[in-house]
Amino acid sequence: MSCAPWFTGVILLGVGVWGKVSLEVYFSLLNEQGTKVPYVLIGTGTVIILLGTFGCFATCRGSTWMLKLYAMFLTIIFLVELVAAIVGFVFRHEIKSSFKMSYKKAQDDYRDPPDASSKAVDTIQRKLHCCGVNNFTDWASSQYFRENGLPHSCCKFANCTKDELKNMTVAEGKVFNQGCFASVTTVMESNMGVVAGISFGIACFQLIGIFLACCLSRYITNNQYEMV
Repeated sequence: MSCAPWFTGVILLGVGVWGKVSLEVYFSLLNEQGTKVPYVLIGTGTVIILLGTFGCFATCRGSTWMLKLYAMFLTIIFLVELVAAIVGFVFRHEIKSSFKMSYKKAQDDYRDPPDASSKAVDTIQRKLHCCGVNNFTDWASSQYFRENGLPHSCCKFANCTKDELKNMTVAEGKVFNQGCFASVTTVMESNMGVVAGISFGIACFQLIGIFLACCLSRYITNNQYEMV
């Protein structure tokens, strides 16, 4: 049973890989450190897997000091995860505000050929069927619109012409009217709900691992005293 946290490490590693594949485009616009979030999850999962292996080895050897060390490391990781969850919950509105400002900046700096942030904007607009921060008229203040009109990633259909994209009145029936900020926050909140549920399960398994490691260490110690 002291090997249970090994499975939580595998789950956390899987969540990190999933975040890297599915949510990186959103993290990349959150802030300059956003792209590192999936790697943090992957790294944490890997560490927990290694600790789980260490815990299994300690259990097989019946070593009390190794079990205590294992429980101590699990406790530290649990506390770090708890602090991170509290910070994320307390500053959730600031995170949304930061994303909105970053998305607005990426929109204002949009260029063709696209750079990394412009590609992220295009991906979000195509994937979520949205255009602009609050709606498609937000593009009117950008340098790109003054020169080229709305980007093609805003189009509902593939046959939008440049002249149509330069005219806001005509473009209204050709492009997505939903703003991307509302769409992104909805997607992220739904996905974060899944992550929160998985994280809660992982925390429970870690607490079980800590409890069992301490109990096993005490049991081995008591048996050693009885043998003496």
